[in-house]
This record gives sequence, C-alpha cells and structure tokens, in this order.
Amino acid sequence: MSDNDGKKTLGVRGGPRSGNVKQSFSHGRTKNVVVETKRKRVVKPAKPGGAPGRSAPGSSQSPSADGSKRPAGISDAEMERRMKALQAAKEREVEEAQQREAEEKAREEEKQRRREEAEAKEREQREAEEKARAKAAEEERKRQEEADAAQRAAEAAAQPAPDESQPSRAAPKAVPPRRDDAKTDRDQKGGKGRGKGRDDGRRSGKLTLNQALSGGEGGRQKSLAAMKRKQERARQKAMGGAQEREKVVRDVQLPEAIVVSELANRMAERVGDVVKALMNNGMMVTQNQTIDADTAELIIEEFGHRVVRVSDSDVEDVIDSVKDKDEDLLPRPPVITVMGHVDHGKTSLLDAIRDAKVVAGEAGGITQHIGAYQVTTESGSVLSFLDTPGHAAFTSMRARGAQVTDIVVLVVAADDSVMPQTVEAINHAKAAGVPMIVAINKCDKPAANPDKVRTELLQHEVIVEAMSGEVQDVEVSAVSKQGLDELLEAIALQAEILELKANPSRAAEGAVIEAQLDVGRGPVATVLVQRGTLRQGDIFVVGEQYGKVRALINDRGERVKEAGPSVPVEVLGLNGTPEAGDVLNVVQSEGQAREIAEYRQKAAKEKRAAAGAGTTLEQLLAQAKENENVKELPILVKADVQGSTEAIVQAMEKIGNEEVRVRVLHAGVGAITESDIGLAEASGAPVIGFNVRANAPARNSANQKGVEIRYYSVIYDLVDDVKAAASGLLGAEIRENFIGYAQIKEVFKVSGVGKVAGCLVTEGIARRSAGVRLLRDDVVIHEGTLKTLKRFKDEVSEVQSGQECGMAFENYDDIRPNDVIEIFEREEVERNLD
Repeated sequence: MSDNDGKKTLGVRGGPRSGNVKQSFSHGRTKNVVVETKRKRVVKPAKPGGAPGRSAPGSSQSPSADGSKRPAGISDAEMERRMKALQAAKEREVEEAQQREAEEKAREEEKQRRREEAEAKEREQREAEEKARAKAAEEERKRQEEADAAQRAAEAAAQPAPDESQPSRAAPKAVPPRRDDAKTDRDQKGGKGRGKGRDDGRRSGKLTLNQALSGGEGGRQKSLAAMKRKQERARQKAMGGAQEREKVVRDVQLPEAIVVSELANRMAERVGDVVKALMNNGMMVTQNQTIDADTAELIIEEFGHRVVRVSDSDVEDVIDSVKDKDEDLLPRPPVITVMGHVDHGKTSLLDAIRDAKVVAGEAGGITQHIGAYQVTTESGSVLSFLDTPGHAAFTSMRARGAQVTDIVVLVVAADDSVMPQTVEAINHAKAAGVPMIVAINKCDKPAANPDKVRTELLQHEVIVEAMSGEVQDVEVSAVSKQGLDELLEAIALQAEILELKANPSRAAEGAVIEAQLDVGRGPVATVLVQRGTLRQGDIFVVGEQYGKVRALINDRGERVKEAGPSVPVEVLGLNGTPEAGDVLNVVQSEGQAREIAEYRQKAAKEKRAAAGAGTTLEQLLAQAKENENVKELPILVKADVQGSTEAIVQAMEKIGNEEVRVRVLHAGVGAITESDIGLAEASGAPVIGFNVRANAPARNSANQKGVEIRYYSVIYDLVDDVKAAASGLLGAEIRENFIGYAQIKEVFKVSGVGKVAGCLVTEGIARRSAGVRLLRDDVVIHEGTLKTLKRFKDEVSEVQSGQECGMAFENYDDIRPNDVIEIFEREEVERNLD
C-alpha cells in the first residue's frame, strides 16, 4: 500500500511498479486487485554556492539541464515555482527583520525621550523645592536675627554700660547645614548616575498582559488615595520634614455595651490600635466582641477623647418636657371626679347635671366604667366630669380618677351615711392632694339625715363648713334636682381659687382614662388631654403602644378635629390596647414613636423576667412544698374595657385562703376567641366574659371541647359565683359529736371473740356504728371501732344510758376494769369562703 492511501483512489496509470495482488476470502472466494507502489520524494539540501536547483552564476546550463541537483519525479515547471517561492520567503524575512529593527529603535528613542522629560520634571521640582527651602531658611534666619536683636535691646536696657572687652553676644551663630540640605546636595551631585540604580517605583522592561491585568509587578494596584498620601509625604519631606498632625479630640457617645469595632469607629481610630490597647489592659478580645461601658471608658480616655455616657432610655428624651412659660398659659376648664359608695347616686347626680340618662345604660344600675363628660353650665363655664365606679372592685379606677382630677365631688347618701367606699374615696382624694366638695345626696327621702353625714365625716378628718371647717358641703337631690345650682357654684368657686391654666399651643400630653378593643374600630382609648392640643393626624406614644390619631370623638359621639386641655376624647388609631393610666405623648415622627414603644416593651419584658429569674432553686422547692396542699381554681377572663379587666383580676386575687385560691390564667380585652377556648381546654378552666360575647367559631369550639363559658354584666355577681366555685374546692370540715360514755365494770374472755368488756352506759347512748376511744386515767389509750355490742346474748345496734352491755374492740384486747369508753360520731360540714 502507498503512503497516500486514503487520500486518493488506487490507480494503474503513469506509475512505476504496478502489479496485481490476489486476495483470498472465506468459502474459497478470491479477488485480484491492481495496486500501484509510489516512492517517497527526497529533496536534497542546496549547496552553499547557490539556490537549490539553480546553476551557479555564469553557468550556461539551464535548470532543466542540471539533472543531478533535481529530485526525481519533479518537473522543470514545478522546480521553477518552488525556487521562486523560496526566494520570496527569504526576501520577506529580510523585510520583517528591518521593520523590527526600526520599531525597536523608535521604542528606544521614545523611552529615552520620556526618561529625559521625567528627569527634567524632577529637576524642576527639586529646584522649586530648593528655592522654597532656601526661602524658608532665609525667613528663619531673619526671624532669628530679629529675636536676637530684640534680646540685645532688652539686655542693653537692663545694663546701660556693658563691658566693651566682652565679645558681643549678638553675633549670629553659624547655622550647621541641615541633613536634608546635605542629602539634596548629594542627590544633585549624583543625579546624573541615578537613572539605572534608583528605586522610584517605575516599571522596567516590557508591559505584559498579566502585569496590566494584575496592576503592577504581580502585586495589588495602589489606590488614588494612597498615591495622594505618598505625594503629600514626599512634599512635606521636601519642605523640611513631616509636620505632626494635630490630635482631634472627639465626644464619644458610650452606651451600656458596645462592640469593639463600633468603638473604634466612633473614636475615628484604627481597630487594630483599639484591640492592642485592650490587650495591653489584659482583655483578649476581637473586633466583633462586646465590651462593657467601664472598659470602653478607660480605652476612650487612653486615646484622649471625651466620654459621653448614654443609655437605651435616652430614646425617651425626644418627648417634650419643657416647662411652659407663664405668658403661654391660658385658663382651662376644671376636671371634676365624682366619687362615693355604690348606689349613693353618683351617676344619677351627674345625669341631673347633664340632663341625660346614663344610669339606664348601666347593668344593674351600677357604674362599671369611668365615664368622661363635658358640661356647659348656664353661666357659660365648661366643666369636665369623670364618673368613677363605687363598687369595691374598682379601687384602682378610683385611684386613677383622683390622680388626673382637679376637684373631687364626694357623694354621700343622706339615708345611708358614710360607707367603706366613701372612706376609700376620701383617702384617694387626700393622697392626690386635691380639694374636696361633699354632695349630700338623696335629701328628698324621708329618712334623710344630713347632719349624721356631717358628723360621721368628722371621724375621717373631713370638716365641712357647717361644722366650721373648710370643706364645702351641698345638700342635693338627683331626683328633684334640688341644690344642683349651689353645687355648680361651689365647683366654679373652687376652680376659680385654683386658677387652673394650661398651654394649648404645645405638643399634647394626656392620661388614658379607659381603653377597650372595639370590634369595628379596633383599639380605642379614652384620653383626658392635660396639656397642649391633640389634633387629628398627630403621631403619639402611649405606654407600650403607639399610633397616629385617625379620629377624635367627644363625649356626645361627635367627631372633632382637635381637643384642648381638660377635654376628654376617644382616640382611634392605636396599634394595641394601652393600660388604663398610661400617659399619652405626641412625638415628631412615627419612627420615634415606634422606637420608644419598643424600648418600653423590652423594659417591661425584662422586668417581668427579672421578677421570675431572681428565685433560687431552694426557694422554688419551698414554694412548691407550700403549694402542695393548695388547690387552685383556674379561670380565663375577657372584659370589654381595660379598667374592668384590671378590677376583675384584683377581685379574683382576693378570693381564697391557705387551702384554695383563684388563678387567672389570662385576662384580656375584647371578644372571646377560639384561642381563648383552646387555652381554657388545656387548663380545665371556665371562660368568664364580662360585657363581651364569644364569636361563632369560639362557641362551636367550646361546645365540641366541653369548655364552660359564663357571661356577666354585674361585677359582684361574677365575684359571688367565682367565690362559690372556689368554695367547692374546699375539703369538708369533719366535726365530732360525743354521744355517750360507758365504764368497764368487768373484763371477760370469750372463745372466738377475745376479751369482752362488761360495761355500764353512764351517759348518752352507745351505738354499734359509732367510733370509740378507750380512756385510762383520762388519757386516750386507743381509738377505733366496736367489733360487737351485745345486751345479754343478743347483738344490738344501740344501748341507752343506765343499761349494761358487752363491748369488744376491733383488733384490740388491752382493756381493764374501770377504763372509760368514749363513744362519738363524725359528720362532714361543707365550708364556704367568707
């Protein structure tokens, strides 16, 4: 086969050494194939005398005639074509070499030109720096000469006749050459030979692609700021040495804990320096660790900065607490709180003043919320009234009412006189330091005795004007409207004495009187504005909640745009239900309000956690041992307003004794939901709804899970029912009733029975089912039951006094004559919580 097999088909024409090849196959088949064999061409190298295949100069032979230098099988035309191609390649190599030489020469010239330009620029810069340095040295020399001259003048003035023999001190000293100048001279002398050996950061050699991409000789490329700093250092060095930069002292705000990197950032110091300083102080920390304020203060002082201590509570500093100027204060309506015992006619009296019907809307005719109203009298003066509940459960509500009020109207029924909640209202008024006006109500009743009321008030240090005291008292009747004008006059007089003023132009501040979760309106708070003016759209924070005023509704249910001092309004737009008694403050932005509310929530959470975390294991075990025999009645409370919830929880805490108590699992505001039912089922507790109802899913869930839901609208019904349920947990009291005594006359031994006492019943009756005690010398020897009671030979159930009988004790035989048997019965008596 030939070398060109696979490139062209086999052929038999024009080729030497052609022949036939016989191929054999299986089954005796054969095939003849015509093949052609070709030889390799061998091209001999050309001789030094001339080109291959070309005759020497002067030779008369043609290329075709020189058969010895031509390879076999090459035609004359092919040989001529090859020689021309070889000649053209040689000419092209010569041209490329000449072009490369020209480019290299141009490159060298360009490099030389740039080097000369850089040297000229450096020389100009050096000359400018030398001139500046010479100028600075000249100015320094002149200043030195002036200082010396001034010194000489001062010495001449101090010594009028100096000794001429002494050399003059004013001769200027030879200034030694500065090191920088000497160095510059050396640089100038050796400037010509610096081109090759200097290390000025220039690139040498060709710029490769890797160098261009990596930015330099394989290293990281310097930033523009680094180059500027390098130039600045060089300039300062040329101007006579680097000047010491002045230390910037900063005020560093330091919280209670701070991360090391943040501390370095606030001081504008390097993190490495701060970590090094901490390690020098014995603290091995990294930049991401937190250090306490005392350690950070030491580091800040070590770096020469000033410490400004701040805390998380500083977020509340945005609340405006500036004292109002006297010229900004304007008169405001008084806030009057009506207090007194339950059913003494507080709300009826307020109805008579307002000419409205509030009592009709209260369950059982008992006020169970704080009502806030504004009344305009016939004389045109405006009064703001707060109507507080009188029931014993609403102590905290009365305390809140006393804290935000200006005047307390104490309502006492003329036919009932001073009662427990009357005394409590007196104490609240005294604690708040507010003046009091006594309104003696129900004077139209036949059994009314106002003088008895005045006399009993003396016991509690309330001396009315009729008793030569300072407290005003007015006899009124809410039914016949007797004495209402006198009461309003007394209130107006007291308000005039107080000179109540407030600044309506500042940011609003008020107190939450009541809060509730309304189904359609969301969280609603009744707020009494104390200072400033609350407007629609204001952003405020109240306790742990915040919001934006969506709407303001006055006591008549009308929407208003703003509410000034002493005006009670309902505020809509809170993100949650606040606690009654929380303070409302208007702030600048929603971000500030959110930050303050989150801080207060966090603080309250930590306070609750700290209250439980302070208990040791021993205390927990002791508490568990104490509570081992205490039974608990768990309940879940949902009410319509926050004040009622608070009052119910406080009332539940008072129910119980050392054996049983009521535990409130959860107390909230709003309707009873499915989650409340789930909690009640897990704890086996009933759900108590006060003026609220369960929604449909909650009712279905309660029916499926067997959870009891009880609804109440009067608080003392709720308290009585819970007290009765807690009483059911009390164990029944075991009482012993002594029914008889018997004296042993003789002891007999009976086979199959044991010892039998022959007794005489001396007192009462002896019963077979009763318990017995064996007394010997008035000491109890045994307590048990009777095995048998016989009269003669008959088994009897009881033996009367004066009769004889036989008794045998169960599992006891140590009986002797003259022992006394005490017969008693036990009965269980149910107990109640008082």
